[in-house]
Amino acid sequence: MMQQYDLLIIGGGPAGLTAAIYGARARLRTAVLEKGAVGGQAFTTREIVNFPGFASTSGPTLMKALAEHAKGFGTEIITEEVTSVELQGELKQVYTRKGRTYQARAVILAPGAQPRLLNIPGEKLLRGSGVSYCATCDAEFYQDQDVVVVGNGDAAIEEALYITKYARKVTIIVIHDEGIVDCNRASAEKAFQHPQIEFVWNSVLAEIKGELEVEAVVIKNLKTGALSTMPANGVFIYVGMIPGTGFLKNQVELDDCGYILAEPSMETSINGVFAAGDATAKVLRQVVTAANDGAIAAVAAERYLEEEDSFKREILSAATPVLVAFWSPNKPECISLLTQLEALASVRERQVKLVKVDASRKKRLAQMYGIEQFPAVLVLNKGILLQKVTGEVNATCLCLADTISAG
Repeated sequence: MMQQYDLLIIGGGPAGLTAAIYGARARLRTAVLEKGAVGGQAFTTREIVNFPGFASTSGPTLMKALAEHAKGFGTEIITEEVTSVELQGELKQVYTRKGRTYQARAVILAPGAQPRLLNIPGEKLLRGSGVSYCATCDAEFYQDQDVVVVGNGDAAIEEALYITKYARKVTIIVIHDEGIVDCNRASAEKAFQHPQIEFVWNSVLAEIKGELEVEAVVIKNLKTGALSTMPANGVFIYVGMIPGTGFLKNQVELDDCGYILAEPSMETSINGVFAAGDATAKVLRQVVTAANDGAIAAVAAERYLEEEDSFKREILSAATPVLVAFWSPNKPECISLLTQLEALASVRERQVKLVKVDASRKKRLAQMYGIEQFPAVLVLNKGILLQKVTGEVNATCLCLADTISAG
């Protein structure tokens, strides 16, 4: 049996859960599909100190609170992994590993992103207990301590520089020969000259040691094969992120790294499909920015559904031809046109219906009919375009009157 929703959210991290709060509160039938523990990446964070209003909280505590908040408004949270989707068309199809199909009129994609792992001994065991993938999240926990950074791209070097605000010493493990890094030259020069930063060249991290917390790391020299142990209080790993967008290929527009491309309104390249959180192409990936994305995406989805319903109710289902007037409140000529159209519709009330569309709020409807200049007026009959008129107000009304009379 297929389940149908107004709004279906793929991903139960802070972006997806915030979207669920906004969607369910707007009285949309809302569900979240999450393959694992609700909370996503944030659920694995031992302490969060930069989420507004919470001086200190844990990832599990904050994520559980978000989930309960969403469920309190009526959100269904379903533990299933999405394997594929069909997003074109009015009703979106979402398929899961359990063989179930879910349908929705609008979809928010919030599958998150995972750090690329080194897959070395101690990494998974000590994740959240000294092993981190986010300096903005965790650097301040290492005040006056010794930290290791793995990687040499922009993220690794720039985050290492950030960590020096707190740590006593930052050691960067680099796979290349001395002096060769993959980041931009400006950051490289800053790092080379920084008194708190040291580099270990031609090397990789072989093991992270510790029982309850990170205590030391084992470094392997790639040229000699020699292993050396160095005391450390924390390890920050920057060898790339992997967005959870594998199931979206050929469905929405992605960038070269697989991140979803979205407008500021969180709209994707497909009508009725929105994106939020770490799987989108963005500058900062934090709990607070994910929540921000989720709120915007849900509000945009609600407006999309309202536009769809309004379009069907007022235009497609109308018994008479419809004058659709696209106007902008910033243009006086639009106000003049609306006044004349109201008079025209009043005189011919049995022949035509007037629908006014504020194009500054309902841009998608204007784009659907290729309208770029305002004012503009369409004559539609049961969804069929009979006339499209723009230009001087009086001429527009005369032309429309002739079209209605001829119809």
